[in-house]
Amino acid sequence: MRVPRTGRFGRGMAGLALVAAGTLTLPTGTAVAAGSATAETGPLLNYLVNTKANHGQVMLAERAIARLGGTVVQSYEQIGVIIARSDSTTFAAALRASHQVDSVGASRTKAVTAGIGDDTVELAAPPAGLLAATPAAGTDEPLQADQWSLGTIGVPEAHRTSLGSRRVTVGVLDSGIDATHEDLAANVDAGQSVSCIDNGRPNTDFQAWQPTTSDHGTHVAGTIAAAKNGKGVLGVAPNVKLAAVKVVDDGGFIYPEYAVCGFVWAGEHHFQVTNNSYYVDPWLFNCASDPDQAAILTAVRRATAFAERNGVLSVAAAGNENIDLAHKTTDDSSPDDTVPLPRPVDAGCLSLPTELPGVVNVASTGVNGDKSFFSSYGQGKITVAAPGGDSRYQIPNTPARNGRILSTVRGNKYGYMQGTSMASPHAAGVAALLASSHPFAGPDQLRRMLTGQATEHACPAVFDPSGDGAWAAVCEGGTGQNGFYGAGIVNAATAVQWWRG
Repeated sequence: MRVPRTGRFGRGMAGLALVAAGTLTLPTGTAVAAGSATAETGPLLNYLVNTKANHGQVMLAERAIARLGGTVVQSYEQIGVIIARSDSTTFAAALRASHQVDSVGASRTKAVTAGIGDDTVELAAPPAGLLAATPAAGTDEPLQADQWSLGTIGVPEAHRTSLGSRRVTVGVLDSGIDATHEDLAANVDAGQSVSCIDNGRPNTDFQAWQPTTSDHGTHVAGTIAAAKNGKGVLGVAPNVKLAAVKVVDDGGFIYPEYAVCGFVWAGEHHFQVTNNSYYVDPWLFNCASDPDQAAILTAVRRATAFAERNGVLSVAAAGNENIDLAHKTTDDSSPDDTVPLPRPVDAGCLSLPTELPGVVNVASTGVNGDKSFFSSYGQGKITVAAPGGDSRYQIPNTPARNGRILSTVRGNKYGYMQGTSMASPHAAGVAALLASSHPFAGPDQLRRMLTGQATEHACPAVFDPSGDGAWAAVCEGGTGQNGFYGAGIVNAATAVQWWRG
């Protein structure tokens, strides 16, 4: 796990919850060694097999997999990605020699322990009234005063014009959403929700996409669309719909096959926006020079491109490592599912999905509007910035506020977290407001609107909040476009006013 993250999937950092919610801690993955392998038999692994996106070619690739003793877990014919499984140490090399495939790569370094289908959970009926009421137009929410982030990006002003449209769905690719939460139940669309953690196979059973070990996805969902109903907190776009797309397993991992499943699902269901507060495990950066990581890059890139072609704007968290993404040098935290080893990285090594084409990359700011101490950055890498909290160096004077972001957690409770995980859903919420006002706008248009409405923020003369160089960072660029804030800090009020026509 990379400091300062508290969960492998978390672009967010857990904070203190309200007394009613207890202490928030994100799950820690249990990384174990894959075990020794003989010349022929090794750990059972999942593989991403990339081929041409047509039925005939996928079928030929599936036959090649079977001839080598592998098992096809799931085929995404629409993007030419097959998820396969084998315990042969020669499987990948032999399959790469086949004319039926473009690239092959193991999706993990830790052995698969569950059989195909064993990651599913027992089906349970959705609770009564899950999609019961439309959010009421109530007064200010009881805990809204502690949501400092809403005021800094003009959400109260925006809501005088728009609360968002029920025609807009935001897919939350995360650890699941508590669909029974009083602040979320009216907005969670069970019919568009899914789990992808059964080795990349979609499972629409209600319990499959409910959170089990983590509050992370529920927290993210509340920031985007907690209902305006007189209960708890308020979302940036409280009238839009939410779809839970569970891509985080109980170990806290988001393996590539989970992400591929999630983005394809979003594209097939034509979500307007997705939020992605994570990076794809087990590599912080996937390098094109490594055959396994190159296959991961190809598969996830195809999946995000498919989503975009089908009308989806993908919004993602920049990361909490305080890394300059424009000038990468080393990675000492990968692979994170077995034993990390230091390695050099360069511009050909990308964090997924954050650095893929078309993805909105969101950096984090604190209550003062400055870059959060932990937020990664990079000129030409950051699209926009948004509030994600900063409990060390940007703490509000009000005792009830701690510099973190308050939102929903499981069990009708509320809690604080911080991280670029919390910044990304603020930007996704503003994108949802824009999509609500412009129902025919595609991803490119929404992206231009999102950057166009942002409040410009210049680079600081010096960034060293600790004073000892521990979190020092260099901001490159001018006021209108730089490595800390991209085009600027998102502004909901400007978004709904500027683009009214």
